[in-house]
Parts: sequence; structure tokens; C-alpha cells
Amino acid sequence: MTEKLYYEDSFLACFEGTVTSCEQDGDRWAVTLDRTAFYPEGGGQPADQGSLGGAGVLDVREKKGEIFHFCDRELTVGSVVEGKVDFQRRFDFMQQHSGEHIVSGILCERFHCDNVGFHIGHELVTIDFNAELSTEDVKFVEKLANQYIWEDHEISVQYPSPAELDAMEYRSKKALEGQVRIVSWPGADCCACCGTHVKRSGQVGLVKLISCQKFREGVRIEMAAGERALKWCGIIAGQNTRVSQMLSAKPGETAVAVERLQKELTALRGRVAELEERDFARIAADCAGKGDVLLIEGAMSAGSLRKLCGMVQESAGGRCAVFAGDGDGFQYAVSWPEGDLRGLAKEINASLNGRGGGKPGFIQGSVQCGEAGIRGFFEER
Repeated sequence: MTEKLYYEDSFLACFEGTVTSCEQDGDRWAVTLDRTAFYPEGGGQPADQGSLGGAGVLDVREKKGEIFHFCDRELTVGSVVEGKVDFQRRFDFMQQHSGEHIVSGILCERFHCDNVGFHIGHELVTIDFNAELSTEDVKFVEKLANQYIWEDHEISVQYPSPAELDAMEYRSKKALEGQVRIVSWPGADCCACCGTHVKRSGQVGLVKLISCQKFREGVRIEMAAGERALKWCGIIAGQNTRVSQMLSAKPGETAVAVERLQKELTALRGRVAELEERDFARIAADCAGKGDVLLIEGAMSAGSLRKLCGMVQESAGGRCAVFAGDGDGFQYAVSWPEGDLRGLAKEINASLNGRGGGKPGFIQGSVQCGEAGIRGFFEER
């Protein structure tokens, strides 16, 4: 079995180990050592990366106590090699994992629920709980978790005997076999865990609970800790600064400014809809009784396009084709309740570089051509 140095010192980034095996695995080599500081993927935490004797370590997995380092080149069995863990990556994972412990321990104790899922992603951490939580509940947990972090508590790691384990109260996301490793943050959490963690809660720095959405029988929380949380807050602050500048509002008053803008926009949309209705009625009246009609208008929404086409068709009595756009791109709608337009849709698409279709009495889509091409197509018909 490989000696697991990452459990003796999670901050160990450089070490030496003897290569005990090296076998090709596809385009990689699976290397084992007598001792390693590389953490293998497990418990929701990704594997470490780095180098071994000049070879790049791409992935790390554990099987029956042996740690397999998947490297980009072969290493000599029996040689002593220097291992270098990508510590920036490792420390990020330790901040995320330790922050998750603190948040989950506090949340599960306060709301009498279980952590039923955990994953450290590329940008955020996701944690699943089998309980319904409100926005206020999440804010409350976030406040308590950060207070605990700033109090700078020391971690405790134990390997209890079976009898001692039976007497302990601890969290676990799955059934456990063999030697169990208990990680405790006194006053916040006590959990069976195989991951690496910081030594003191203060090293987590900060946790930010970004979202909480319903998931299965409970909720899924997105979280960032440490440098990830700092970066996320910086991104949000930067966006808020841009919004405040565009709206000429103070940074702390952007929500109020957006609400005011939304009311103004709703009023303007109502006025536009009213004017559009009048304009469409005028166009329909001008086309009354004309039979087949082709209209080429300026750009408009898909809903407006369908509405104008329907009004004109009803007034004109024949086939009505409306193309809305400018330059070399147009949206189209064609209405003829008494006929079958699906063949026409295929012809439009083939001749005018278009895409679209629909029902027998109504077709819609888009074309990539100019006004002259559209008029020429219908003149031939």
C-alpha cells in the first residue's frame, strides 16, 4: 500500500518517492510509488496534478490502497523521483472542501437535514441537501459560517476504533467500510471524510453561498470559498459598477434604478404596441379585397410579424406574405387558411437561402437575401 503523505501534511508540496511500478495505460503511464503527496480523486474532490521526476502528473486514482499516478511519460521502476504537487490547485481544493464542511455542518445541525451530494467544480462547489431552504435561511448559514472561519478554529483529524466510532456522532454521505477518517471542525462539523483540508478555519478566508435552487427532494447550493469567493465578489462588484455608471446611479442604488427603468420600458412597450396596432390596421385597410399580397417591412418582432400577416390576410382575402428585416436578412410569415403552403415554404427556402416551415395554412421562417430577390421570387409566381 502507498504511504499517504497528504494525510500527514496537507501542505506538503514536494517529496521524494521510489517508483514501484510503471505500466502503459493507453497514451499514459500508470505509476505507483512507495509514498506520495498526490491526492487521488475521491469524496467529491478532484485529484492533484503536478510532476514526478520530470513527468507530468495528469490524474491520480486510488485502488485497493495503491495510488496510481497517470503520467505523460514512462518512469524507471526502482528509481527515486521528486514529486511536485501543483500547490495552488491543491490549496484551492482545500479551501473549497474545508468551507463545504463548515457550511454543511452548520446547515445540517440548524435545519436537521443531511448533505446528500458534494462536488468541487471548475468554478463553483455544489452541495445538495434533503431539506427545503429559503433565501433567508441560506443568508443566515453564510453569516454563521464566515463568523466561524474568522474565529480561526483548528481542525481535528481522528482514526477511531470501531468501538469509538460507534459511540461518535458524525456526518457521512454513504456507508463506510474499513478504517474511517473523522474530520472535525469543533463547534461546526464532525464528518467522515477522505479529503485534504486546511489546518485552521481562517485559511478558508471567506465563503459565499451564491445560489440555492430546488433539486430533487431538497435544494442544491452553489458555493465558492477562499480565492474563488474573492474572485466571484470582484466580478459581481465590477458588473455592478458598470451598471451604476450606465444608469447614473450610486453603486448601492442600482436595483432601484433598474426597477425604475423596467417601469419606463413597460410603459414604452405599451405605447409601441398601441401605435403598432394602429399602423397594422391602416395597412390591412389599404389591402382590403386585393387578394394575394406581398409586403416588405422593416424589422419587427416575430409576434408582430405574425399579427400583421394575419390582419392583412383577413382583409385582403388571398395569400399574404410578409417579410420583415433589412439588408440581406428577413424574417417571413405567409398565411392562407384555405390552402396548403408547405410546398411554398420549401421553394422559399431553396430559392432564397431560407429556413422555415409550418402548418398547411401558415408558414414562417427566415431568408438570407435582399429585397430584390424576394420580389423577383414572387413575381415569377
